[in-house]
Amino acid sequence: MLVLHTYWRSSAAWRVRTVLALKGLAWMPAAHDLRTDAQKAADYTAINPQALVPALEVDGTVLTQSLAICEYLDERWPEPPLFPADPLERARVRAFALAVACDIHPVQNLRVLRMLRGHGLDQSAVDGWAREVIESGLEACARLIADRSGPFCFGQTVTLADVVLIPQLANARRFGARIDYPRLEAIEAAALALPAFAAARPEMQADADPV
Repeated sequence: MLVLHTYWRSSAAWRVRTVLALKGLAWMPAAHDLRTDAQKAADYTAINPQALVPALEVDGTVLTQSLAICEYLDERWPEPPLFPADPLERARVRAFALAVACDIHPVQNLRVLRMLRGHGLDQSAVDGWAREVIESGLEACARLIADRSGPFCFGQTVTLADVVLIPQLANARRFGARIDYPRLEAIEAAALALPAFAAARPEMQADADPV
């Protein structure tokens, strides 16, 4: 049994939940409430010294970092594939996913926003920071796939780019960021119509709450 260390509202954990659902894999959740710093407990940092979610327990070891986990799952369970066969196209999909996972998400996640408040920024300034990061990043993402058609980021099939984009759009709404990019909105609608994406949504998780 795969064990996923997760938090219902974590964008990074959401990515892994989506891939697990796309692959039709059974898994067991181990939830950690990031709002109460549960991920910093000694029993969890013993397996993930970064004190971050997600982490995936598999075959007696622990994998960390959401994109590494997603690529592992894709390599071990290759159907349906998360990357095109063509090397150039694979690189473009990976670049899009990294643009979100490395350049947008980390600098407006809970840990960083707490740091900003700790350095004296009020909540309005912190939220403004998050919006600016998200909006500039999503604008770039929209341009990266402006030459593409089809229901998903890179055509007719889901790739890792879609897996990473959908949680980020939800996060953008939380901060009131601009998301009115027709292509991105259409991709989101197409993805969320799929059972795997719907099952991975935060509100569908056992540890979800309305707070």
